[in-house]
Amino acid sequence: MTRTQEHYDALASGVANTKQFQRLLKLGTATVYEAQGQRGSIASEIRPIHPDMKVVGTALTVDTTPADNLMLHQAVLMAKPGDVLVVDAKGFTDAGPWGDVLTLAAQRAGIAGLVIDGSIRDSEAIINANFPVFARGISIRGTTKVDPGSIGGAINLAGSTVQRGDIILGDRDGLVVVKADEVAETLQSAEEREAKEEAFRRRIMDGVSTAELLGLLPTLQRYGW
Repeated sequence: MTRTQEHYDALASGVANTKQFQRLLKLGTATVYEAQGQRGSIASEIRPIHPDMKVVGTALTVDTTPADNLMLHQAVLMAKPGDVLVVDAKGFTDAGPWGDVLTLAAQRAGIAGLVIDGSIRDSEAIINANFPVFARGISIRGTTKVDPGSIGGAINLAGSTVQRGDIILGDRDGLVVVKADEVAETLQSAEEREAKEEAFRRRIMDGVSTAELLGLLPTLQRYGW
């Protein structure tokens, strides 16, 4: 089969995007959040199930009924390599709709990770599989596989709107979402912020106080300090 220029352009774009995503991941969620003007954070109750877990990728959004995982099975079928499943399970934590079997299927599909406003189970097996999972809780209770939901639409994830194709970034500090059309701008701002903070670190090592660096002395003096 003859490869078209569009095919090679798409491959090049994918490589470029992957490099951008990894640069964002290296900078970390806190820096990216600040670089966006303190936008994009996801509720801190949704945490990595192991502190060393990190995730970055494009969001495949899933809206599902609490205690039912039918849509999760369908999402694994639909996902593209590099996708992160971002699941609105309505914050329900008394059942675990994701476990080790779905984890294996997700890894074989090239899925980059899972973010769920709900619970998972088989946590030790998932950790041992090195599959990044960010969840509100852990529960051994099982789920049904009968309720319809939706995949690919905008979801409300614990108060934050996430759309298909948004970039999801997660580490032990938390989760942040970057809009798909703001990746380059956010990356530039985040790298500028990191350079500024590195300069701060050097000046602190030279004996300059954080109050001086941040211009806080007049405010402190006004309060009698």
